[in-house]
Amino acid sequence: MNILVIGSGGREHTICWALSKSPKVDKIYCLPGNGGISEIAECVPISVMDFDSIVEFVDSHKDIELTVVAPDDPLAGGLVDRLNEKGHRAFGPKANAAIIEASKAFSKYLMKKYGIPTANYEEFNDYENAKDYVSKAKYPLVVKADGLALGKGVIICNNVDEGLKAVKEMMIDSKFKDAGKTVIVEEFMSGQEVSILSFCDGKTIVPMVNARDHKRAYDNDEGLNTGGMGTFSPSAIYTPEIEKEVMNNIILPTLDAMNREGRTFKGVLYFGLMLTSDGVKVVEYNARFGDPETQVVLPRLKTDLADIFNAVVDGTLDKLNIEWSDEACVCVVMASGGYPENYEKGKAITIGDLDKDILLFHAGTKLQDGKLVTSGGRVLGVTALGKDINVAREKAYANVEKISFDGAFYRKDIGIKK
Repeated sequence: MNILVIGSGGREHTICWALSKSPKVDKIYCLPGNGGISEIAECVPISVMDFDSIVEFVDSHKDIELTVVAPDDPLAGGLVDRLNEKGHRAFGPKANAAIIEASKAFSKYLMKKYGIPTANYEEFNDYENAKDYVSKAKYPLVVKADGLALGKGVIICNNVDEGLKAVKEMMIDSKFKDAGKTVIVEEFMSGQEVSILSFCDGKTIVPMVNARDHKRAYDNDEGLNTGGMGTFSPSAIYTPEIEKEVMNNIILPTLDAMNREGRTFKGVLYFGLMLTSDGVKVVEYNARFGDPETQVVLPRLKTDLADIFNAVVDGTLDKLNIEWSDEACVCVVMASGGYPENYEKGKAITIGDLDKDILLFHAGTKLQDGKLVTSGGRVLGVTALGKDINVAREKAYANVEKISFDGAFYRKDIGIKK
């Protein structure tokens, strides 16, 4: 079968790589793709939000049997709905289900209504009310833009000044554009974070192996929130007891809640979790593969990813036995200087002689005059498998040192916390 993947980041490169290993996949298209994806897929220069051109492309390529919509914006915008309306098979939730990520106000409402554990919160769409609330609130607290903000619309505030600044940036300065018109102000939760991605066909939900992300830009979890500076899988803190608690108190209740709301979810449902002293609580939901969690989860997948995608679309996930490798995996993100704020593009990338078993997933790269250059904030994900986290970590960092571009930086502590 031939498959089209929508997107251009490290997540999409990983998905294309996993699909390329399937004996059932003949050809992969990717739009718009990136410099690394172009090595394994035919890249097409169409924006992920140009729905008319995407549908036209699928219409004109009768050989495409499945379209995988990977990024959050086209999912929230209803690309799966558009494709389905034209009779095309598509992997990913429809817009009315993707709202679980697209609106934090909706996801908090859902959790409150159905008793799914999460932080206490208040919702504001009036700046003066939000300003008054954060002026009197207990700190630290968290201010979140309601809509999609590339993983950056979450600000941890330690005092009143920071709280007022965060609310003003979102609601008045439009730092995150329309995403910040409504804000969520919630209690700060302390504890260890873990990410659980799951395959879901609307009736059956199957969690993947766990992963831990590093959101802050710099070592020791300092600096601004980013889309993710690195990740590893598995985490020792996610014990079988906690896994059972999460399944019973969070994962299954979320599936049931979405069905009760008439928003049946089919695709990848992501649970960002906090292991607090009061039990496990939901930090956030995503309606797609996480990035860079995908870069350490899919390399551990033993089952054919194409089979899983088809089972989700067909509603037959309960008939599939999904298997995982016991190996550990670590991904270190190499980013452009200045990320997650201002950074320059077009920097030439030099890649040395990497170890043969290293997986190099491209995020922000493109080919320019036949040469690989930077084109985004997060540029590359250097990924390694090993018998345990320490072995995988050493391999990943040894190969990071073989790659260079002007302004490159990366965290040096990915995989240290367990």
